[in-house]
Amino acid sequence: MRKLIDTPTPTGEREKQGVVHVSKKHESAERQVQGTANYVDDVIEPQGTLYAAVGLSKCAKGTIAHVDLSAVRASEGVVDVVTIDDVPGHKDIGPVFEGDPLLANGEVKFFGQPVFAVLATSVTLARQAALKGHIEVVEAPPVLYADEAHAQQTFVRPLHRFGQQSTRVDDTFDNAQHKASGTLSIGGQEHMYLEGQVSLAIPDEEDRMKIYTSSQHPSEVQKLVAEVLDIKLHRVMVDMRRMGGGFGGKETQAAQWACIAALLASRNRCAVKLRLPRFTDIHVTGKRHPFDNAFDVAFDSTGKIEATRMIINGICGHSPDLSDAIVDRAMFHADNGYFLGDSDIVGHRLQTNMVSHTAYRGFGGPQGMIMAEALIDKIARTIGSDPLSVRKRNLYGPTTGTTTPYGMEVEHNLLPEMINELEQSAQYWQRREAVSAFNRESPVIKKGLALTPVKFGISFTAKHLNQAGALVHIYTDGSIQVNHGGTEMGQGLHTKIGQIAANEFGLDLDMIEVTATRTDKVPNTSPTAASSGTDINGKAVQNACITLKTRLAKRYAESLGLGERVDEVVFTDQHVVLGKHSITFPELVQQAYFARVSLSSTGFYKTPKLQYNRDTGEGRPFFYFAYGVSMSEVSIDTLTGEYTVDEVNVIHDVGSSLNPAIDIGQIEGAFIQGMGWLTTEDLKWNENGKLISENMATYKIPAIGDTPKVFNVKLFGRKNAEDSIYHSKAVGEPPFMLAISVWCAIKDAISSLSGYTLDPQLDTPATPERVLNAIAAIQNCASEGSSI
Repeated sequence: MRKLIDTPTPTGEREKQGVVHVSKKHESAERQVQGTANYVDDVIEPQGTLYAAVGLSKCAKGTIAHVDLSAVRASEGVVDVVTIDDVPGHKDIGPVFEGDPLLANGEVKFFGQPVFAVLATSVTLARQAALKGHIEVVEAPPVLYADEAHAQQTFVRPLHRFGQQSTRVDDTFDNAQHKASGTLSIGGQEHMYLEGQVSLAIPDEEDRMKIYTSSQHPSEVQKLVAEVLDIKLHRVMVDMRRMGGGFGGKETQAAQWACIAALLASRNRCAVKLRLPRFTDIHVTGKRHPFDNAFDVAFDSTGKIEATRMIINGICGHSPDLSDAIVDRAMFHADNGYFLGDSDIVGHRLQTNMVSHTAYRGFGGPQGMIMAEALIDKIARTIGSDPLSVRKRNLYGPTTGTTTPYGMEVEHNLLPEMINELEQSAQYWQRREAVSAFNRESPVIKKGLALTPVKFGISFTAKHLNQAGALVHIYTDGSIQVNHGGTEMGQGLHTKIGQIAANEFGLDLDMIEVTATRTDKVPNTSPTAASSGTDINGKAVQNACITLKTRLAKRYAESLGLGERVDEVVFTDQHVVLGKHSITFPELVQQAYFARVSLSSTGFYKTPKLQYNRDTGEGRPFFYFAYGVSMSEVSIDTLTGEYTVDEVNVIHDVGSSLNPAIDIGQIEGAFIQGMGWLTTEDLKWNENGKLISENMATYKIPAIGDTPKVFNVKLFGRKNAEDSIYHSKAVGEPPFMLAISVWCAIKDAISSLSGYTLDPQLDTPATPERVLNAIAAIQNCASEGSSI
């Protein structure tokens, strides 16, 4: 018999401790370890499958004068070659705004842009043929940097602004006791998913098409394939069982390869697979947006912020893609957990001649949030205070303010309590004294310490995406099949969905099967992004389960002649119980089947309380905030710039965790990925616009040896005050930004060279070269008595 938690859920059902709020292994764990988990490239290919590859441009900007593909067509094994002129329907596959041609359309916009696609009898022959195209381009100088984009006024979308009127901000600055300014160049990040971009298109009767694709947004793939082929959406079925990682890189940018495969499959009436080799994948898919940001901050003698100006420059690449919303989210999170006083925040979407940058875990939030920590560090060193003290002094609260620059009230703020807990449990002040003492005695190795918070808004900022659907079937043996609109990319979404369904019916987890995401089961789905996968899809599944339980409860109560007591029916421990009466779940399902009770139901959910007016820059774009705090200690070698992350302590808020093991795994993985973004992952383009950090030899993601020697993660364990699924909170993106504490700790170690009086200029990623340059700058300024 399971032990029950007596706290009722919003639906009145009790949560069984043995099904939810406990650690359960990932539903695919055994298959993944054994190598039997099927990914798109493992789907058994139909007879006669052919293989596609793409031919790429060799310059970053210019007008296409002539394309000669005769050598491609004559190459061994080639069956078909297509260009943009062969597309029967839409030629532009931009997800929100136009600007993303399926293949280059008269002009080259970035180095490595696909110009044509080739179909051949083998992968090798297709890729060899793709190298033989002759593309003549009248080249023009590419725009690659933020200052160039501003100078030439090249933007993918108009600027956006929110905050107080600039005159009010100006007045506060004019009367401020202290002012400081800063700039920060923030590097991008390659997704480096284990499974690359891949799609398999299988033509069906007449103009119908089946698509297997590694995508976070099957419904968008369905729509774009239909538009490219000039057919109705109901003719296209997209199937997505699992991805080998996505991190946002497969939210919009998986669609292009599915569309190309579908185009070739439609033309040749055969199955077509297009799988990008890693080298090509890195060149043709977008990254996390690099940003070049700046701030001005006014504050009093205690470090309390009075006014803030911030300029957010997102380097978007050649097209809008999702950049409008990504820069918006950077602006939304430029405050992190702090009240910025009178504020004026401006976001620019800069167009450059590089691959169109796209969604990445945090979706712009990290590039905004790090600015808040940068200005706090600047304030602390200006007034000679410990950064933690300044952080605590500026947290949202009754002594500062509770309204964000975009007009949302910060309710249920957990940061003061969480910071206090970590400050005590990880012994911040004792370790601060030990670090300072060590640095006084150590001439070469310097230690740094930082404790930073995270406040991250949960919801799609595009309101219409905050909806989800589900489909639940009960079979006559009592087993249950669940389908929903979310996609599994290794994060454990299907595991949590299975737990939710099992809990609702009072069954063991092995009675639930969560099937592949398919557009013919749940239509018009939102992408699995914005950390919303479990929140919205879990609620949709719960909604379908409640409908089915209501039908079954009515049938059972009426069969006992107790129809008036239907509200007392309970589903628990494989049984359905009404007072002293009890029946096994499969027995009741059999009864319901013979009584012609429907054993299938859809479910739906839309996130409540959301309203945001983008024209005025005010409203409530988020359902709730997720919080976290992290403390990092580092050691740097002042002679080489090399460093180690020695200890990390984290407390993170996931509400009432549905699955602690999965949530802790997500926190650990996100932290390490965030650490890679801030320290080692250095995207480099040459003067011609060619990406030169194009493989694992020239681009360094964190390895097991980069994991902190001591790495402690604790869940905060506070129920979500909002009515989320079982009062849990999102976990996918928020912990990524916990790694900002590593960057701040590195800066702290460098600052020790000036007696903590100077704030080092340390752009990200903080590679050893950049650290060494920052050390030299601090030493020069300290010896000259000047400021950075």
